[in-house]
Amino acid sequence: MKLFYICISLLILSTVLNAQDTDVKFSVKEYPVLWQQTAAEYRALCYQAFNIATLRINEIPRKKFRKEKLAIITDLDETILNNSYSEAQLIKEGKEHSRTSWKEWTDKSAASAVPGAVEFLQFAKKKGISIFYISNRDTNAIQTTLLNLLNLNLPDANTEHMLFMSNSSSKETRRQIVATHYNIVMLMGDNLNDFTSFFEKKPIPDRKIEVDKVKEEWGRKFIVLPNATYGEWENALFNYEQMLNPKQKQEILLSLLKGY
Repeated sequence: MKLFYICISLLILSTVLNAQDTDVKFSVKEYPVLWQQTAAEYRALCYQAFNIATLRINEIPRKKFRKEKLAIITDLDETILNNSYSEAQLIKEGKEHSRTSWKEWTDKSAASAVPGAVEFLQFAKKKGISIFYISNRDTNAIQTTLLNLLNLNLPDANTEHMLFMSNSSSKETRRQIVATHYNIVMLMGDNLNDFTSFFEKKPIPDRKIEVDKVKEEWGRKFIVLPNATYGEWENALFNYEQMLNPKQKQEILLSLLKGY
């Protein structure tokens, strides 16, 4: 019975919205994108993450800076680069995310910096720490992304420090490449897969278990940035099934909601 009333309410809401503007199509991602673009709470969480990261860097013994090659590995999208404009434009145009739309966006080299990101990475670089950008952007986006990094005055903005996706979406091999030459003192990301391979392709309960196993690392070696718009958590909702239709997805989402 509750589901019936929910469906009726959604139908009424849809009718009202369509009556107001028949050219606008609303998306379930409208609120997450608006949160990223307008919520002061989002900015506060980003600053909080980078403030904690700064404290952790300051805790590293000085002798390590003199004797060892240190590195920070960071993701790019929604960790250092704010791409909410791309999602917002798709919503305005009533379109879905695609490789074509993503390339159109990255070709602009127009992403802004996540609040606090530039200042923190510049600080770490001054401390003698190398920055490696491990991203699942395609390798054909390296040059346009490099221009974006340079425009934002990010340190180590060069192709030697940009490890993009070529064969596999897993970042583990690329992290190991860095680890062969550097002591990795910190990893940063908005997705659990940015930290270790233990989170990859795991169902929701297992992802939580893996988080708990390394609970001492969150806010220490692992720094997480907020991203409610997209990520591996979204794939986990549907148990990584790629061929579900909208009705099936809706049924799964309703079944996962925990009421009282």
